[in-house]
Amino acid sequence: MNSSSTVAVDLPTQASAEERESFSRVTENLAAVRFDEDTSLDHDEEFAAAGINDVHDKPYLAAAAHILIDLVDQGWVVHRADGGVAVRPPDPDSDRETEKLRVRRQEHLRRDAQLREPSVRRFVRGMESPHEYNGRMVSVFNLMRDGEELAAALERGLETSAPIKPYVQVVDAEAVDSFTGFGLQDIWRYFRHTWSNAYQTVPGRSMGLLIRDAATEHHAVIGLAALSSPIVQIAGRDNWIGWSTAQVLDQLANEPSDRAAQWVASRIRAQRGDIYLADLLREGVLSPPDLVSPDAEAITRLREDADRHRAKHHRGRLIRDRSAHSDDYWVNRAETPLFRSKRAKALADTLDAQRLLGATLGDVPTGAGLSAALNDREMRKHVGRVVRRARGERVGTVIADLTVCGAVAPYNALAAGKLVGALAASPFVASAYARRYDRASEIASAIAGRPIRRESRLSFIGTTSLYGSGASQYNRLFWPAEVMGGREGERLGYYPLGRSRSFGSSHFSDVTIAALVRLSEHAGSLVRVNSMFGEGVSPRLRKVRLGLNALGWSSEDLLKHGRERILFGVPLVRNVRDYSLGIDSEPDYLFDSRQTSTQQVVDWWFERWALRRAARPEILEQVRQHKTTFPIQHGARVPNPPPEELSER
Repeated sequence: MNSSSTVAVDLPTQASAEERESFSRVTENLAAVRFDEDTSLDHDEEFAAAGINDVHDKPYLAAAAHILIDLVDQGWVVHRADGGVAVRPPDPDSDRETEKLRVRRQEHLRRDAQLREPSVRRFVRGMESPHEYNGRMVSVFNLMRDGEELAAALERGLETSAPIKPYVQVVDAEAVDSFTGFGLQDIWRYFRHTWSNAYQTVPGRSMGLLIRDAATEHHAVIGLAALSSPIVQIAGRDNWIGWSTAQVLDQLANEPSDRAAQWVASRIRAQRGDIYLADLLREGVLSPPDLVSPDAEAITRLREDADRHRAKHHRGRLIRDRSAHSDDYWVNRAETPLFRSKRAKALADTLDAQRLLGATLGDVPTGAGLSAALNDREMRKHVGRVVRRARGERVGTVIADLTVCGAVAPYNALAAGKLVGALAASPFVASAYARRYDRASEIASAIAGRPIRRESRLSFIGTTSLYGSGASQYNRLFWPAEVMGGREGERLGYYPLGRSRSFGSSHFSDVTIAALVRLSEHAGSLVRVNSMFGEGVSPRLRKVRLGLNALGWSSEDLLKHGRERILFGVPLVRNVRDYSLGIDSEPDYLFDSRQTSTQQVVDWWFERWALRRAARPEILEQVRQHKTTFPIQHGARVPNPPPEELSER
């Protein structure tokens, strides 16, 4: 959709006459709205202005009106004509700062709504209220460094890093801060609420990091980060690594070695061996000979079985228990409709590849056999499936996304965000991540019917800028590998990989998401999103799609939020493609993976960035603005929405 395109947004025929009349009034009002970047639309006020009192029994109207209010609030324009109603997205602004303001506004809409929630306000008040710990009264303000004090310390000691003593603290959900008595997770959450976008949890893995300052009495928070499960497919990242299916197939075709052929064959054997079979054999879906010499009929039975159980999963009740309470836990998980479907499909693909590739690769796979397979169109397709499955198994285990990374005031004025970024890619953090996730994989174990451990040593960390243009804390963020125990002359850092797609659901408010979910349920969607681990990526996005489909509106157009971001990536190993795919069993690290100290990284940052910033009077003046004396005016404090906008308790 280009900037001048319009998207039809009429109510479907299933909507009632009353819903249509109310929708007409809503769109008439919204068509007259002129975008104001300083004022947000209030959903309740817009409903009241259209004479709508209750939408509980009007699911089409509720979803449609909430969507349009969100879109207009972000610069979209509503058009009404005899042919119906349409919306047009805002034209991207060529001015970088103006475009940043537009994106920041989109982010602030959801963040401010979150900060007005009663539960969030109670949490913030609880963190800011003094409580007694170890005989002293403390609050979260003790974890903020006073700007006047920091500026004075920098002026006294610019020749050393003594004014600031950073270290990394891994956030454990059960751990308690020894200086304030707060849970580390609560400290992390509080400071995350100071970001310009809303705080939200992510499915899958997530390891929070606090960067603390030992130069202060209570070890103030310098910044925070989080390593999380990555987005499965990002073209810019995958092409940079060189492990997209097309790239790997081309490389295998150009260099068809015995080693590569043996890897393909071993992948097929491993895939078959890691699938629980007992119920499939017991119920006659396949027989033992099918595992040795599969035919097309057996593969068809498996695919039909996968389809039946996928449909059964969507119709069935939600299974919430994910704790391994008994020895047969993984078998029970494997036999649920969701994982039965996954197993049957995976086994069908694996046996199909075995049937077609086995004879060509040979009992002792060779490069010549692989070359012959890749020159056959059907066989090449199956080698591609093997590559995709290998990538799918390891993308969530050896790659992580840096989903949170930044410094809080007053340290942010000293480019401490770059320190946080470097520490997040340090041997200390990589080792902590590997230890935390050296455990049974939820999905792989549920498919195998037994505990399966996946590789947890990272090869690559990816992230994105918040904005698609202008300065980013990842720009020019490279450091000598030597500061992390690596080889002289090599470096680590954040390489620009391209741009992400401007696609997602972040421009829709929570009230809109809830309305879309209710509509999809009312419309009797055959595909239910249970937000269950293993069901698929981004439950929120799938819920939005289902709701938009129920309205008959174009999800492809309305999910384009117009916010491209710059992709960055940190390769941690030299053999990033081959280790990430599992061709190489061991990572060839660019740093010393045994290094536990981060002091050399801190020293590098202090000399390269902090000292230079601190030598500028205007920077020290920025630092001084953050005061922990009452009344507290500090940039690390969670912003307080205006009183009239706070939700009723």
